[in-house]
Amino acid sequence: MLVYLRLLKESFGFALNALRNNKLRTLLSLLGVTIGIFSIIAVLAAVDSLDRKIKKDLSSLDKNTIYLMRFSFGPSEIPQWKREQFPNVKYDEYEYLKSSLNDLNQMAFQFFVNRETIKYQSATVSDINVVPVSHEFIEIEGLEFDEGRFYNESESNSGSAVIVLGNEIASGLFEGASPIGKNVRLYGQRFTVIGVLKKQGAGIFGDSNDTSVFIPVNFLRRMYGDNNDALTPVILIKPEKGVDMDAFKAELTQKLRNYRGMKTDEIDNFFINVLSGFTDLIDGIVGQMNVVGWIISGFSLLVGGFGIANIMFVSVKERTNLIGIQKSLGAKNRFILFQFLFEAVILSVIGGVVGLFLVWIISIVLSKAMDFEFVLSMGNVILGTSLAAIIGLISGIMPAITASKLDPVEAIRTGM
Repeated sequence: MLVYLRLLKESFGFALNALRNNKLRTLLSLLGVTIGIFSIIAVLAAVDSLDRKIKKDLSSLDKNTIYLMRFSFGPSEIPQWKREQFPNVKYDEYEYLKSSLNDLNQMAFQFFVNRETIKYQSATVSDINVVPVSHEFIEIEGLEFDEGRFYNESESNSGSAVIVLGNEIASGLFEGASPIGKNVRLYGQRFTVIGVLKKQGAGIFGDSNDTSVFIPVNFLRRMYGDNNDALTPVILIKPEKGVDMDAFKAELTQKLRNYRGMKTDEIDNFFINVLSGFTDLIDGIVGQMNVVGWIISGFSLLVGGFGIANIMFVSVKERTNLIGIQKSLGAKNRFILFQFLFEAVILSVIGGVVGLFLVWIISIVLSKAMDFEFVLSMGNVILGTSLAAIIGLISGIMPAITASKLDPVEAIRTGM
């Protein structure tokens, strides 16, 4: 065991020697490994960070939450021209389903609308996300407040001119002062502020509750009616925990079909989008991004492997005389083989560590420059180091075998 530790120490010395004595040649040869490890770990770290952010943003929602609407979250076998003929869900359908569905926890009615501008006296915040939704939304999404409250059932049903502000909206309009009870203008109307949400942080899809405002959905229904093209309605459904989702969706489908008076041979003219299906779709996309990253980075690693092999073949040639002397003094083939293998692995790991260091630096810069946590996990560090070691092992095997099979007399003569 001590012999191999000494061998490892000598190999490390030879590797550092190669870097010290042939700086340019060695650095250029290691560049392929550095770029390859950098590319793979950068892609994996970016995808992991993205995946973590998405799951964090969706963590407040139950994965069984259903979005009932005329559009599908994912690909559909139904032709687009046919999907475009589907009717929007209606408020009366929401009321009917809410009163008749079994195993229902909460149900809310919401409009997807265009972005707007909100004003308070001379202060203005543009491009805000408006969320017109019924009062049950707070139970579905689990909103938390800095101050104030969400609107109640009475205010929701009557379409009262009350509003809940996201944290950044409140800061932009009131600059630290309490907005509760103040009047803001939206859609040309006055709304009384009744609540301010806790700071959430940027959402992965561009929006977050920080840049959103919430108003009773019936306020917009009273202003624009139910058939306005600028309003896209959706029914949010949260089943009871532990419910059989297939049975729940079957009941939901049947009740809505019956309410719409659809015939048996007609296809469903609505989509039941389950949030868990959406997360599965995201997981699939994340997996594909990882595969693409591996394929692209694989070419750099291939070039890096050739670079390491080149260094080792040159090293064998330069140390032929030394190899001959070692063998003449009793060094076994295995000793010479491991000596060069260790050296190849050490050189490759040095290149890999440089690549990991670059990823770490970039992750810090991006995390500070953007409102996004770019994380280089310990798992990716171990993966990058292991991958570099494997590349060194594979690249160094042929030069090491060549060195180990040298005849000692010939080696000494060749090296003289």
